[in-house]
Amino acid sequence: MAGFLSKLTLSIVGLGSKALLRGGFCSSVTVKGMDNLIRALESDERNRGRGIVTMSNHISTWVLRCASYTDAFTQPWCRLDDPVVWGVLPTRFYRNSRRIRWTLGASDIMFTNPVFSTFFRYGQVIETFRGKGIFQPAIDIAIQKLNRGDWIHLFSEGKVNQESSDPASPNAARLLRFKWGIGRIVMEAQQPPIIIPMWLTGFDKLMPEGRSFPYKFLPRPGVELSVTFGEPVPVQDLQEALDKLVRERRLPEAPNSTHDGLADPSRPREEGLSGAVAEHGWLAQPVSHAMEGMAEHKDIGDPMLTKEIARVRSAVTAVIQREVEDLGRRVLGLAKRDLP
Repeated sequence: MAGFLSKLTLSIVGLGSKALLRGGFCSSVTVKGMDNLIRALESDERNRGRGIVTMSNHISTWVLRCASYTDAFTQPWCRLDDPVVWGVLPTRFYRNSRRIRWTLGASDIMFTNPVFSTFFRYGQVIETFRGKGIFQPAIDIAIQKLNRGDWIHLFSEGKVNQESSDPASPNAARLLRFKWGIGRIVMEAQQPPIIIPMWLTGFDKLMPEGRSFPYKFLPRPGVELSVTFGEPVPVQDLQEALDKLVRERRLPEAPNSTHDGLADPSRPREEGLSGAVAEHGWLAQPVSHAMEGMAEHKDIGDPMLTKEIARVRSAVTAVIQREVEDLGRRVLGLAKRDLP
């Protein structure tokens, strides 16, 4: 029954999103690179445990917390770019939950009452708790699904950033630092995931904040939307970029706070276990190179080992962020940024 209800939820939401995109509200909906995603979703490699990760900028604004049922009728309660962006998928995909993404959703926004919690769980949203860090169950579940060949979509900044999609902004195609949980998901995958960067434009204008009732519930007409799927990031490119950072000792610093940082008492053991998993995965070579100087610090929970693993994860996150930003610059018609 749960499987049927999930398929029903995904179909209704998918068809509703497609109707919104085709309902005449938008002056244009431009989709580029769709074949990149379709090839990945239809790949036989998924049956052998190779998952898919898509990552995009996050620019929608139609999201408020709803703590009660009354709020549901007076305040908008869902983010717009997901699920509406998936209205561009072929209709046949909505009948197969394996062809629909899993994503992370904030508990304090999407799981605020039993009705919403049930709806979002059937909609393949993993409940995530703000402030609980990268070793919370939601990240464990995402890794498990990736290792089963599922598709995970991530808004890796963790919050809305509208300036990133405005070509006139000095922050055009500059994303907020990606959350380190992204690095853990990718780093602990046992097979190299198919990583597809995405870039969205126009979704921030479709249902902007600040409008009065009832207009805040209606799409603004004449908006131009675009959805771009980049080429899958070559596995070798990621491995080599990370290995170069390791060998040149240019790994970024790791967080060091008492709240989910390296000073958190529970962090050393968790980091050690994470590193042990990564050393047997698809990033084994760069991770092992980073551990080469750790001969005296091999015990799980050793502070030096903990710090080095966290720095490698930060580097993985930064390398992936660069790929998404590069796609954004191409979409916005900006010159590629020179990076060290």
